Amino acid sequence: MIRRIWPLLLCFGVLWPGVVLGHELMPGYLELEETAPQVYDVIWKLPLQRGARLPLAPRFPDDCATEGSLDARLERRALVYTAQLSCETSLQGRLVSIDGLRAVGTEVLLRVTSLDSSGPETILIQPEKGEALIGAISSDAQQTSAITYLRLGIEHILLGVDHLLFVLALLLIVRDGWTLFKTITAFTVANSVTLSVAAIGVMRVPAPPLNAAIALSILFMGVEVVRTWRGQSSFTIRRPWVVAFGFGLIHGFGYASGLADLGLPRGELLLALLLFNIGIEIGQDVFVFLVLALKRSFRQLEIHWPQWAVRLPGYAVGVAGAFWTLEHTTALFLPGG
Repeated sequence: MIRRIWPLLLCFGVLWPGVVLGHELMPGYLELEETAPQVYDVIWKLPLQRGARLPLAPRFPDDCATEGSLDARLERRALVYTAQLSCETSLQGRLVSIDGLRAVGTEVLLRVTSLDSSGPETILIQPEKGEALIGAISSDAQQTSAITYLRLGIEHILLGVDHLLFVLALLLIVRDGWTLFKTITAFTVANSVTLSVAAIGVMRVPAPPLNAAIALSILFMGVEVVRTWRGQSSFTIRRPWVVAFGFGLIHGFGYASGLADLGLPRGELLLALLLFNIGIEIGQDVFVFLVLALKRSFRQLEIHWPQWAVRLPGYAVGVAGAFWTLEHTTALFLPGG
């Protein structure tokens, strides 16, 4: 029965690649800085998905007009547009929307600095709404920013299927609680280190080889899960915290890639980095808790699953890792890869 599941999962991954694609943090970034009453400098960073321009565009109130060049400059994985926006009245208390956001399914980080405010206001525009009311979330801009970055980190890890599959593999390999604690802690510390150095620009890793390395780490863990089923031993099985730390350094660069590309001011970047990292760890801990609670509930209820169902999560890790490894390594040798 298990041999039948493997090709079914592989076909599922090929036919519905959107389901098993690793999640990348690719929010758009819209900055509005009021330089004179009702006059704003606009920076619009449009993310590129595999080199393709996403069909997104900001929409301002009808009494606002933009002036400036429509030419864009390319920055890593985004097209950057600059312009000046003139409105008849202030944008405070008014809606700014993003056309096409629901269809694309990503977020846009809106940062607004007004002449009459104490600091910038940061708002995360969600796909389901596609708009934001400026000045309506909180009178405290710092509190608004904190909630935004914390939420962005939680959403990133919970939507990051590739990162969650790696954590799932660790849960399938590690048997006792103390070893699991050391392993998850090592993974957390490692990705926090590289998240920090990458987000502040100390070190950068190009996206194509990084994605391939993350995919290969998941495939590797899928093989290790199979070894545990067979009663075999390996360095990963004996010292899972060491392997978790090593691969955690790689995954940390993946966490940081989109955050660094936003180009936030250094002062706000440090706050964003801290809260985004906390959000990631909260989301990761929630995932670990849910998996462990599910396993415990099955034991308490004495539910006996067939062997193929018990091993299905492990095969999902291996198949997804193989699919992503093939996809990302192939992209390295293609034009524009």
